[in-house]
Amino acid sequence: MSLQVERLEKNMVKLTIEAAAEEFEAAIEKAYVKNKNKINVQGFRKGKAPRTIIERMYGASVFYEDAANFVIQDAYEKAAEESGLDIVSRPEIDVVQVEKGKPFVFTAEVAVKPEATLGAYKDIEVEKTPVDVTQEEVMAEIDKVREQNSRIITIEDRPVTDKDIVVIDFEGFVDGEPFEGSKGEDYSLTIGSHSFVDTFEEQLIGKSIGEEAEVKVTFPAEYHAADLAGKPAVFQVKIKEIKTKELPELDDDFAQDVSEFDTLDEYKEDMKATILEKKEKEAKIAKENKVVEKIIENTAMDIPEAMIETQVRQMADDFAQRLKAQGLTIEQYFQFTGLDSKKLFDQMRPQAVKRIKSRLVLEAVVKAEDITVPEEEVDKELTQMAETYKMELDKMKELISEKEKEQIIMDMAVQKAVDFITEAAVEV
Repeated sequence: MSLQVERLEKNMVKLTIEAAAEEFEAAIEKAYVKNKNKINVQGFRKGKAPRTIIERMYGASVFYEDAANFVIQDAYEKAAEESGLDIVSRPEIDVVQVEKGKPFVFTAEVAVKPEATLGAYKDIEVEKTPVDVTQEEVMAEIDKVREQNSRIITIEDRPVTDKDIVVIDFEGFVDGEPFEGSKGEDYSLTIGSHSFVDTFEEQLIGKSIGEEAEVKVTFPAEYHAADLAGKPAVFQVKIKEIKTKELPELDDDFAQDVSEFDTLDEYKEDMKATILEKKEKEAKIAKENKVVEKIIENTAMDIPEAMIETQVRQMADDFAQRLKAQGLTIEQYFQFTGLDSKKLFDQMRPQAVKRIKSRLVLEAVVKAEDITVPEEEVDKELTQMAETYKMELDKMKELISEKEKEQIIMDMAVQKAVDFITEAAVEV
């Protein structure tokens, strides 16, 4: 294999890769073995026809596509490593020469990591984020705990009020006709949850068990079902049950039930400390983000479009995996939201650009400050990873490639860079 490297504009590079004729011939033979069982040739049992006969019938190029893929996959990987380039995008492949008995030649256009030319990155001035905890915030958190420890009781002696849970039968009509998904029985609905359209829930307030109500609503103009968007509808609703949440009394007994404290006052103080700790962490992250944003403004870098596209695709793949873990496919997500892959990519693009710029800036700080990570810190990180995956440390070290270890070390150095510029920043 031979390789030529040509620098293009905007941190793009063209690799011209030539595989020997013998390599291409071996790939053609591999493609023949892969496909011969799929090809019927009169006079031969399936899978037994010689390659020369198949090529005579279908043309010499019959196996070229698979052969080219075999060569490209192997040759590109070798060329990328041999080039020594820091490639940050998928290759754009173009076949230049494909002919039996001749070298196989193709090009691969790739983006390489751009250099970030740092401006000012020390003593950056950022607005201070105040950290305090109000009594209202403490009580709001305690009320959440009360909600979690509430019990549901059935109401029979009064009509529906806000926050009640009602069990209803319903059927909806548009222009006098029922529509798909408009009917439900024994449906549990929390008044004020806004899970139904328009003022549906509010119109049930004041109704009693056994009472039937006519609820009039208008579907939103941007409703996901286009045939219902903006249209008025009438629902026939029957109230079958009324329930409500009964919250525990706010006293010492409650504090003892939900915490390790004996008194409500002690529990409140602990809740205040917990909220304060959370806010301090949030303030620290906010400060870090502000500092990095200011340094980005002071830094020159030319980010290739292919690098952004690769980052966006990676983010989309990660998002799809998170959906899958929740039992939802990306196709179902598109159906529910009205998005498609292009719209999703467009939404993710600003965050992708921000991630790239932040990383380039922080790696530049690592270089400028000669930030290093001691071996004992690397071992500590690997030990934590081994514990997370319930694996022996030696086994973890065996599984991690040198390149992956370098990435781990750089991630740790980048975090040190974040700490450095944050500590050096001035809050005003």
